[in-house]
Amino acid sequence: MIDDRLAHSWTRIRFELRQAVTDSTWHLWLEDLQARELVGDCLVVEAPDKVRGWVGDRFGRMLQACTASVLGPDVRVELVEPGTAADGGDAATGGGGTAEDGLNPRLTFDQFVIGDANRLAHCAALAVSELPGLAYNPLFICGSPGLGKTHLLHSIANYVRAYGGGATVRYTTAEAFTNNFVGALRGGAMENFKAAHRNVDVLLVDDVQFLRAKAKTEEEFFHTFNAVHATGAQVVLTSDRPPRDLDALEDRLRARFEAGLVTELGRPDAATRLTILRKRVHQDGIEAVDESALDLIAARVDESVRALEGALIRVVAFASLTGREITGELAGEVLGGLYPDLAGRGGRVRLTVPEIQQRTCDAFGISLEDLRSSSRTATVAWARQVAMYLSRELTDATLPAIGLAFGRNHTTVMHACRRTTERIAADRVAYEAVHRLTLELGR
Repeated sequence: MIDDRLAHSWTRIRFELRQAVTDSTWHLWLEDLQARELVGDCLVVEAPDKVRGWVGDRFGRMLQACTASVLGPDVRVELVEPGTAADGGDAATGGGGTAEDGLNPRLTFDQFVIGDANRLAHCAALAVSELPGLAYNPLFICGSPGLGKTHLLHSIANYVRAYGGGATVRYTTAEAFTNNFVGALRGGAMENFKAAHRNVDVLLVDDVQFLRAKAKTEEEFFHTFNAVHATGAQVVLTSDRPPRDLDALEDRLRARFEAGLVTELGRPDAATRLTILRKRVHQDGIEAVDESALDLIAARVDESVRALEGALIRVVAFASLTGREITGELAGEVLGGLYPDLAGRGGRVRLTVPEIQQRTCDAFGISLEDLRSSSRTATVAWARQVAMYLSRELTDATLPAIGLAFGRNHTTVMHACRRTTERIAADRVAYEAVHRLTLELGR
C-alpha cells in the first residue's frame, strides 16, 4: 500500500495524464499504470507487460512531464513490471474517479488566492459549499476567461465531497452537457442522462454561454435546472458574461440565472498576482526563483490568472532548457516578445484566433485549409498544435471557442496545448520556432 502523500500525488499525476490524451489512448495504454513507491528522486510506476514497452517509448516523455508538474523537475520515472509487494489500489481509485468526473484535486479553496477582485465570489462559493441549497441558490459566477471561475467550481465540488457528509456532486460544462444530451437522444438513454444530472445534491455547470443557439439543449437544461432547484439542491453556474448579456438564451433561462446571487470576478491586482506566483512556486516545488523574476511577471502579465501562471511556466521551462538561473533578467528576455509594453501603458496587442491561424500558416508554409483539416502529417499537426497553443495564450477565447475555430472540441485543444508545452520545454528548436512566431504576432 503506498503512503497517503504518494497516493495524493499519483491522483494528480493521473489527472494530468488523463487530460493530455484521448479516451481511447487512456483506456488502452495508461489507465492500468500504478504508482508503487517514491525512492529518493525516482517514482517507481508499475505497468503491465503488454503495454510497458509501448508506454515507455511513446508516452515516457509525457509521463515524465506530468510527474514533474506535480512532484518537481528532479523526480524521474521508472517503469517496472507489477510486483506482489506493491498495492496502489487506493491511488488508482482516486485517480480514476477524478479522471471520470473531470475534477482536479489541486483546485481547492486553500489554493485560491483571494483579492479585492474576487473576494465576493470566493465568499459566496464557500458559503454554498458549507450550506448547499441554503445560502445562494442559484449562484452565478461570471468573468472573463482565466480569472478563476472553474477553480471555484472545482473547489466547491472538492469541498462538498470532503465535508458534505456523502452529498452527491455533478460537475459538467455546457459543451459536455450538450454532447451527452445528444448522445443520449440518439442512443435511447435519456432516463440515464436525466438521472445523472438531476439526482444530485449539487449541480455545477461551467461556461453556460455555450448553451446559446441550441434549442433542444436549452429546453433540456431548463427542465434540468427546474428539477434540481425544486428539490432544494444547489445549482452553481459560470459564464464569461452576466445573465443579462446572454442575449441568445431564452428569457426564462436568464430569469432563473438571475434569481439567486450573481457575482463577478475581476482582474487580479498587482499584490494578488504576486501572491499567486509565490503560491504556485511553493506548490510546484520550484527552487531558486529570484524575487525579481516574480515581480517582473506580476507587473507585466495582468489580464488573467491563467496567463500569469502560463508566463511563470514559460520562464521556468526556458531556465531548465538553457541551464540559467530564474532571474528578472531571464524573465524579461522570455516574456519580452509575448508581453511587450505598448504606448507606455503596459498593454498587449489584442489578437484573434483567425489572425493567429493565418500567421501560423505563413510561418509553417501550409494553407489555412490544411490547418483546419484532419491531416496528421508531422508539419501540419505540429503547426495546428502551435496555433491552438498560441490561441490559448494570446487571446481571451475559451477552449470550446478555440476548438470551434479549428473544427474540433475543447479536449483536443487541451491536448494540443499540453503537447506544445512539453515539446518547447524539451526541444530548443521547437522553442525557438514558437518564440519567433510569438514575436511576430507581438508586432
